[in-house]
Amino acid sequence: MEEEIVNRVKQSGLIQLDLEEMRIPGERIFLDIKPQLFMELVLKEKDFRNYLAEHDWASYQDKHVAVGCSNDAIIPTWAFMLISIHLSPFAKTIVFGTLEDLEKTLFKQSIDELSTEDLQGARVVIKGCSKESVPTDTYVQIAQKLQPLVKSLFFGEPCSTVPLFKKKS
Repeated sequence: MEEEIVNRVKQSGLIQLDLEEMRIPGERIFLDIKPQLFMELVLKEKDFRNYLAEHDWASYQDKHVAVGCSNDAIIPTWAFMLISIHLSPFAKTIVFGTLEDLEKTLFKQSIDELSTEDLQGARVVIKGCSKESVPTDTYVQIAQKLQPLVKSLFFGEPCSTVPLFKKKS
């Protein structure tokens, strides 16, 4: 006599939230100011303004851009502001920092836009495994957003979870 296989995960009422699905699509670019420095140390305003005037800003159309300097040099704040002004008509997103900073910003945007109506009072599992890297900061941000709303919060896979939070009755 064959026994019917019961999907206990499905019956549990757990809602799985896959942060990888929240990744905002689009190309990510690091715009490094280092090549514009004299001897990789000093920013010359006249040369920099010439670079800004001649650079093909349209190549950043619909891209997510992190602006920074890969060299340890003191760059005046206005230089990054000028770059952002030139990028604004083209880039979807502009941040100061690294590609990791950019990724955190994009995930934060997704979390801020996440509809939580279906999660109110729910038992939620934040999926732990992903094909592409999700910043740890994203897991912290989603936990902060969901804790006041959910009945319980878990991390991992529905078949093997780590309990994070359970609302007291």
